[in-house]
Amino acid sequence: MASLEMEVEHEIAAWRSFVASGPAVAGRDLDELEAHLRDQIADLRHSGLAPDEAFLIAVKRMGRVDEISHEFAREHTGRLWRQLVAVTGDDEGGSGGWRNAIAFAVGAAIAFAVGAAIAVQVARLVAGFPGDAPSWLARNASLLVLPFVAGWLAVRRELPLRGWLWSLAPFALGAVIVNVYPFDHGGATEILVATHIPVVGWLALLYAYSGGAPGSHGRRMDFVRFTGEFVIYYSLIAIGGGVLMALTTAVLAPTQVDVSLVSQWVLPSGAAGAVVVAAWLVESKQRVVENMAPVLTMLFTPLFTVMLLVAAVAYAFTGPGNAFDRELLGVFDALMVVVLGLVLYGISAREPSTRPGWSDHVRLVAVLAALALDLMVLAAMAARIGDLGFTPNRVAALGLNLVLLVNLAGTAWYIGRFVAGRSGFARIERWQTAYLPVFAVWAAIVVVVVPAVFSFE
Repeated sequence: MASLEMEVEHEIAAWRSFVASGPAVAGRDLDELEAHLRDQIADLRHSGLAPDEAFLIAVKRMGRVDEISHEFAREHTGRLWRQLVAVTGDDEGGSGGWRNAIAFAVGAAIAFAVGAAIAVQVARLVAGFPGDAPSWLARNASLLVLPFVAGWLAVRRELPLRGWLWSLAPFALGAVIVNVYPFDHGGATEILVATHIPVVGWLALLYAYSGGAPGSHGRRMDFVRFTGEFVIYYSLIAIGGGVLMALTTAVLAPTQVDVSLVSQWVLPSGAAGAVVVAAWLVESKQRVVENMAPVLTMLFTPLFTVMLLVAAVAYAFTGPGNAFDRELLGVFDALMVVVLGLVLYGISAREPSTRPGWSDHVRLVAVLAALALDLMVLAAMAARIGDLGFTPNRVAALGLNLVLLVNLAGTAWYIGRFVAGRSGFARIERWQTAYLPVFAVWAAIVVVVVPAVFSFE
């Protein structure tokens, strides 16, 4: 059986080489095609077929290269390569049709951005913010914005009514939970819900982003790329918005205009609308971001690797002692999440067909250092729980560290095998995409289960 699987891997490599020889498919689109082929093979294997039989049937299902290209063009309407494929065949309207499609996409993005801005502004006025800061506003902040992103993605992917319902259902359910639960005002469980519901909401966008096929490993990896690129664009928008507000304040200072009142109206609406705008920019300007993100990843991954190594060696020799208090534990958790994000996005931006390079070795060192720090944090956390018992914050932190531990361990294992030449790069990608639901499930547990266990304290 092992020899048959190796033979299938060679056949997949040959198929990939054949598809890559065409002018319409290349780079990450080729990666997604391969992921789709592998998903087909896996489904056929579960039906009882042998590896070679599953490969032959899967290739037949995939069809000719041109047909595959047009299918992907219809599904990924925002990709630059669609202009080279779909316009020549499926787009009967020619350039005029494309202009209409672009105008519709821009109009839809603006409409959903304005909707998010209005929703946040209405909530702010009802809450009396910033004069008053009711806790329900923090719990519902992400639920006022992310449904508009889901709606825009549903329009972008042309989902049917059923797809719209599935896209918006998690947000409706989340709204019920965070507003019905009898939280203690300012309690630990309320803060945990406010910080974890955005994670659940963002991962819930996967359904709409994937066009209703969240189980596809290729589309999950695309969502990872989308997330990383979104962070870059939203950060740039936030920086530009901050500069704009600073200049506005300076210009209006000599006048009688209440600058603080301007900020109260502009900042919340701008921050909410920018979420939809950033998502639209990622989809519309994907090629530009793909040139930026790998550079940032290559720059910061070695820097964070050095910092992780220094921290791991320092704590290994000096011992953590009592240094791991609650604040420092939070800092280390944030650090490991950032490092995992860098590694994950570095994996998604890498060309799978290339041989292991220095960046893969650096990535492996970063993961091993983060794994060592995670073990130290878990040991300190276990000691703290043994002395002081369980609290909502400790349960949430313990669960997060265990989730990170498993992910980092698996990542280190697969990167190590890839660097040693014992497996392909696709195994690393599939490990990460298969693990995405674990993060969503844990965040949902913190939102739904942990408050009830601790009586909403």
